[in-house]
Amino acid sequence: MSDDKNRATAAAILPLVGGADNVTSVAHCMTRLRLGLRDRSLVDDTALKAVPAVMGVVEDDTYQIVLGPGTVARVTPEFERLVAEDGTGRTGRTGGTGGTGGTGGTADEQHHTLTADELATQGAALRAAQKERNATPVKLLLRRIANIFVPLIPALIGAGIIAGINGLLVNLHWLPAISPALASIASGFMSLIAVFVGYNTAKEFGGTPILGGAAAAVIVYAGVANVSVFGEKLAPGQGGVLGALAAAALAVWIEKQCRRFVPEALDVLVTPTITLLVTGLVTLFGLMFLAGEVSTGIGTGATWLLAHGGAFAGLILGGLFLPLVMLGLHQALIPIHTTLIEQQGYTVLLPILAMAGAGQVGCAIAVYLRARRNATLRATIKSALPAGFLGVGEPLIYGVSLPLGRPFVTACIGGAAGGAFVGLFNMLGTAVGSTAIGPSGWALFPLLKGDQNLGATILVYAGGLLVGYLVGFLATYFFGFTRSMLAELNTDEPETAEAPAPRLTAVERTEEAQDSERIPSAA
Repeated sequence: MSDDKNRATAAAILPLVGGADNVTSVAHCMTRLRLGLRDRSLVDDTALKAVPAVMGVVEDDTYQIVLGPGTVARVTPEFERLVAEDGTGRTGRTGGTGGTGGTGGTADEQHHTLTADELATQGAALRAAQKERNATPVKLLLRRIANIFVPLIPALIGAGIIAGINGLLVNLHWLPAISPALASIASGFMSLIAVFVGYNTAKEFGGTPILGGAAAAVIVYAGVANVSVFGEKLAPGQGGVLGALAAAALAVWIEKQCRRFVPEALDVLVTPTITLLVTGLVTLFGLMFLAGEVSTGIGTGATWLLAHGGAFAGLILGGLFLPLVMLGLHQALIPIHTTLIEQQGYTVLLPILAMAGAGQVGCAIAVYLRARRNATLRATIKSALPAGFLGVGEPLIYGVSLPLGRPFVTACIGGAAGGAFVGLFNMLGTAVGSTAIGPSGWALFPLLKGDQNLGATILVYAGGLLVGYLVGFLATYFFGFTRSMLAELNTDEPETAEAPAPRLTAVERTEEAQDSERIPSAA
């Protein structure tokens, strides 16, 4: 997409969210433009979905406009520039039609052909209901933790792919002179990831970001090797991202307490000094050790689970991941993935969780074949499948399977079968992992790594995908519909019904699409 198109997309979006005066914050993750808004009623959901580059919208703690990987990173700076300049003016829109209205209902309760728009509306209602039920303190905290790690995903992906390329070159004995350079590029970010986590933690919890980063930097400083705790020397990096998160959160709390008592004239000197001093001492003589034990436990636990649980563990993980995506809580797994990557060089959980996306794809293909006379639903599925193969599963979840009910369950069955396949091979000695988080589906292939040769790792992962596709398809085709559901889905559409315009694809008609983030963003 050219700069002009990116600018045009940003210019089209801004008035539809109420203009620059309605925007309080702008950020983006792998696939979504995340906006803080003063007045949600000024947003025109329907018009936003009709913008050619927009794949969908999601209403969460922020208003999220799905633009897809690559596009969002180019549109966001243009959007920020327009907000800063207020170049498009204000539209004064009120009472947008809202993509989350309506109560929907099940397919059995409809008395006419279910269209893609109706399914999307049902999916939006389900999404809103789930959001309301999940606004608990614990789950809101998990989402805030996810917000700390989501901005790190692009660097994790880049470093992971470079690490994979370097590993391939080393195994093939090609270009040995360049290997140290690639290793440095791939490892540089991971060696300092604690600092970035600390910075984002302070930013998320309302502290001074640079103080959060400085507090976390203690963890990776080489000189901590001279500090003894409980009779043992600390190791640089001990505690990893979990220690960094805890240290930065403590720094935020101390900083806020200082500002309650320190005179304004002395604040610039006293507050940062006390914050770093107290946080640093607590981190060195407590948090690093405790977080290190927790991190070690996570690595040991994941390894033990797959080594002994095998197929059963994979079945549970793969089968339950779609519900986590539905609830928006899958990003809370990022710290666990990151900890495993820090310890082992790859996360064994992500490839198993990615099988949920395979089950969703198989389910969608079955729905496509069973709803032979439902043109709009078939158009929805046809346009959303490419994203599904790449691991972006939310369009299919909220546009197809979840509103229909049974197909969502059969999609989970497909994911469970794929997860069981990969888990079984883990138990048999072929661990399949990913060097980074973010991509899923076919997009995960460049990041694969395990304890065997790359060919074996690829074959196991590909086999898991095929099993997920097949079981998701068969379960949906034979058990995903009641007779009345099929009758309603295949009722002849009125002659006046128009097929959706080419630009209004399935992804544009759904309420949510992922980041890459993707199932597993379906991680």
